[in-house]
Amino acid sequence: MSYRTFFGFKKEPFSSDLDSDSVLETEALKAVHKRVEYVMRLGAIGLVTGEVGAGKSTALRWTVGKFHPSKHKILWVTAGSGSILELYRQLLAEFDIPTASSSKAFLTRIIREQIVNCISQLHVQPLLIIDEASLLRIEVFRELHTLTQFQGDSKPWLPIILVGQRSLADNLLHRTVSPLSSRIVARTHLEAVNREDMERYINHHLTVAGLKRPIYESNAITAIHQGSGGLYRRANNLARGALISASADQTLKVTAEHVRQADSELI
Repeated sequence: MSYRTFFGFKKEPFSSDLDSDSVLETEALKAVHKRVEYVMRLGAIGLVTGEVGAGKSTALRWTVGKFHPSKHKILWVTAGSGSILELYRQLLAEFDIPTASSSKAFLTRIIREQIVNCISQLHVQPLLIIDEASLLRIEVFRELHTLTQFQGDSKPWLPIILVGQRSLADNLLHRTVSPLSSRIVARTHLEAVNREDMERYINHHLTVAGLKRPIYESNAITAIHQGSGGLYRRANNLARGALISASADQTLKVTAEHVRQADSELI
């Protein structure tokens, strides 16, 4: 018998691909949403930073889920350690324009045409989200600001949200990146959550998965919080692993020992 059947879950618990309506609304999410709205209003650049697994991508998915698709065009790309050409190709793919061109001038022109078309013809506000932006090379940051310049830099038509680990902010302090960093108007850093918020998070996921009763003992919540360092992704893995251990023991209560067993499997 699977642990889902044993506990009576209707769907997979602690899933990372929740729809925006099922995401736990927190003050941190509200802060991200507020700053993204501000960046979009000004056509500027914003930073969302946090450790791996702190919930950056979830916060942004929740935020963009609040924007009506008939009024906004979300361009979501994931950065790599490649050149600006790689980033430009990803961006054009978001417009359903695949290309293998190695001409920066050509790619830039097509991207600009698409942005102008969004604004002038479709009356849609584009927003570029670059996930894992801390992986970008310094020379990519130097080039990126040119995408925000329209009509002699008088039209702020392409707001950008850069998402990454804390090192992203450090990378943007580089002197040669100042044309881009000078456009930053909002910053949000997602911290590890405290034990109380972790308990709320865990119980919320149980409810989303179809379980109406709490099954984690208090010491199990504490163990998950300590073992995860207050980071959601690690907490998801520990909480799910503890469920498997508890079901193997044929008990409907998850204890700290079950969390420790899960932790030993994850190390």
